[in-house]
Amino acid sequence: MLPWLVATEADVICLQETRANDGELTKALAPALDSGWHLASAEPSTKGRNGVAILSRTPPDAVRVGIGAEEFEDSGRYIEADFSDVTVASLYLPSGEVGTERQDEKERFMAVFAKYLAKTATSAIAEDRDVVVCGDWNIAPTELDIKAWKTNRKKSGFLPEEREWVAALLAPTSPWTDVVRELNPEVEGPYSWWSYRGKAFDNDAGWRIDYQLATPSLAERTKDAVTERAEAYDQRWSDHAPVTVRYR
Repeated sequence: MLPWLVATEADVICLQETRANDGELTKALAPALDSGWHLASAEPSTKGRNGVAILSRTPPDAVRVGIGAEEFEDSGRYIEADFSDVTVASLYLPSGEVGTERQDEKERFMAVFAKYLAKTATSAIAEDRDVVVCGDWNIAPTELDIKAWKTNRKKSGFLPEEREWVAALLAPTSPWTDVVRELNPEVEGPYSWWSYRGKAFDNDAGWRIDYQLATPSLAERTKDAVTERAEAYDQRWSDHAPVTVRYR
């Protein structure tokens, strides 16, 4: 990741699943921080799990952690930072597993987070601010967003109720826009996650579970987007690929 940070032109980078406390994260990112990047993080309360962060070229004006729910306040799943009139958020939505407590936790988070997003958008529009929520949403919204959709219909990440939840967030009356899909309305993918198992990466059998939702005025200023898929398996530094969006 460090060489990628040297090469990228991004102004703000959202990290998910850092699996590190603040001290560990600062140490791991020391070369980037020494070169001028600024770090804001939400460390997880459970060692080695979750964790989100935001790297930026300029220091944020303010940073907030959590979605206002006590259960998830220290889980390291959500952080947002203000940069002038734009708020950038990093999200790591629970992955879930059908028939387990993990799926119950995911659904509780989704219920609370939908309300938080609605409130956030309403406040931002009233204050003439923009918001973009970037991250690992752990849900492929449609059949275009997962290569093997037929065999995954009963698995967490592609359940009907999960897809309906995303569809509601992006309803015509909603203030949120999936800017990558908006730019690629009929494209399969572009996938952003591939399992380390088998030949998923080589066969491009991926999932598009990393996306950016933006409020209206920012969504209208989307210039282009690219999923930075590694050229070869041995060049990957994560099972995810960076989803980079440029805004005018």
